[in-house]
Amino acid sequence: MVRTLLAITSMVATIGTSTAFQNLLPNFSFSPPKPSTSSGAINVEDQLLAAIESNGSDKRLDNSDEVSSLVTQLEAMQSIPRPAIAPEVYGRWRLLQTTNADTASPIQRKAVDTTKFDIFQDIVFAENDPESLLVRQIVKFSDTNELCVDALASTSAYPLEELTDRERTGKILGLNILGVSMVGDEAEEDEARPDSRVRFVFDEGRFDFGGFTIPYPVPFRNPLFRDAVKGWIDITYLSDRIRISKGNKGTTFILKKED
Repeated sequence: MVRTLLAITSMVATIGTSTAFQNLLPNFSFSPPKPSTSSGAINVEDQLLAAIESNGSDKRLDNSDEVSSLVTQLEAMQSIPRPAIAPEVYGRWRLLQTTNADTASPIQRKAVDTTKFDIFQDIVFAENDPESLLVRQIVKFSDTNELCVDALASTSAYPLEELTDRERTGKILGLNILGVSMVGDEAEEDEARPDSRVRFVFDEGRFDFGGFTIPYPVPFRNPLFRDAVKGWIDITYLSDRIRISKGNKGTTFILKKED
């Protein structure tokens, strides 16, 4: 999901922040790791963070065997249950690393690998509707300039009727140009991980240059494109500081909770 929005960053290199973010969060407090995260898992988290750091800041998109092994270990460990609706999932998450999935478009892979900009994913509620869940993608060009794209989201706690399953893969004439999504049986949820999926549909976006905004030039709401801008993330591991998610295009995302 993150990569779908980041192709624009490869075209923006000279655009020199923090938004009023806290009011968008539900009233939950965030604290150091709780008993729901075992000491063994915390140790593996530490190893994962160290491995990502040792890879260097120029390898945010990477297929490191060490990182993949640590991710697999964490996914097999105890973490916060029903993660898509757990209080700990809400807030701002920084993208640390993502895998180089063949199902992502070449442009998207290049954009995610652009380490010049910080990338965040916010799971928050709409300013005008506390029952409307959003997954917000943010690319920070500087403290005052950013790209922000909102996706309407749906979970069992905050269902959205519009979010039916995606029907088409997204291939164009059989080619991977914009990325290829799993559909049908391949996209079935893992019954062993209840309430792990967050469905979404991109809805609107904007560039914000110090308070001057420009609409993101993609017709997300056009019925012709609505199926193509649907997706989902499955949360395969969640603690108070680490979230591992797998997207509808087969990519693994490793994110760290912002304070």
